[in-house]
Amino acid sequence: MRPSWLIAIFCHAFFSAAHAAPFAYVSNEGSASVSVIDTAADKVVSTIKIGEKPRGIALSPDAKRLYISDQTANALRIIDVDKGSEIAKVPLGDSPEAIYVSADGKWLSAAIEENDQVLIIDSGTQKIVKRIKMKGKNPEHAVFSPDGKWMYASAEEADSVDIIDLDRGEVVKSVKVGDRPRGIGFLPDGTRAYVAAENADTINVFDTKTHDVIAKIKAGKRSNGVTVHPSGKFVYVTSGGDGTVQVIDTGSNAIVATIPVGKRPWNMAITPDGKKLYVACGRSDAVAVVDTESNKKIAEIPVGSLPWGVAIR
Repeated sequence: MRPSWLIAIFCHAFFSAAHAAPFAYVSNEGSASVSVIDTAADKVVSTIKIGEKPRGIALSPDAKRLYISDQTANALRIIDVDKGSEIAKVPLGDSPEAIYVSADGKWLSAAIEENDQVLIIDSGTQKIVKRIKMKGKNPEHAVFSPDGKWMYASAEEADSVDIIDLDRGEVVKSVKVGDRPRGIGFLPDGTRAYVAAENADTINVFDTKTHDVIAKIKAGKRSNGVTVHPSGKFVYVTSGGDGTVQVIDTGSNAIVATIPVGKRPWNMAITPDGKKLYVACGRSDAVAVVDTESNKKIAEIPVGSLPWGVAIR
């Protein structure tokens, strides 16, 4: 009899080759695993055991590599998607959080909480090339602008967002947004960024030319994760205290829908065609699926324990 892990890898490879629909990858910090969801069927098709406490999760642009921060091991774990197995482990620092990939796939960012740093990693050599000291304490998200020139970084124990000039490799400006800034999302054209401030229940809208806040949007209780629609017309924000996702129309910067999704919704990802949003609901041990045309929850997919993040390509 073939072992279960081998069957899971075989099934995942088979579906990858045979299916046109993308897969959603969910990091489960409570069960040390990644759930792989077929977005056509909205079912888990395989589970990859990984590390000790996976949190941050991102995919390479070609969807061949999965990058995961392991908070307990203080490391970046790199998974070969087709094989469903770890191929490299990169030491990072104390308590790594979110992982992001630049638009060209050349660089990774890792927010390192206990060291108050953001690391820039060469995705080809898997070497750390820059260690950038933050002004905010306990950074969680460090997101590349679409043109790769800037990075916005949020920190849990702060009231500001640090703006990083990536050529200089340093923070050039800090902008107050409200207590405990969290998720960050850029519009596809890079003209604006949306930043959640959790304890202020607010979304801050940045003009990325001046790096100033030009609007504040009152959101749900404990606003957290931020995801942008591929069209740039809508921004999605999770509210952990309300168990909802708010939908912001970027033309008016008004909330046009509030969608109940589950317990403690956290981070999210959207399919490339923009039709479905996948929301990690940490206290539900599930991922909620939202139809973005009707703005309604259409499925709830059981995953591992305490899902933290989602990545889709």
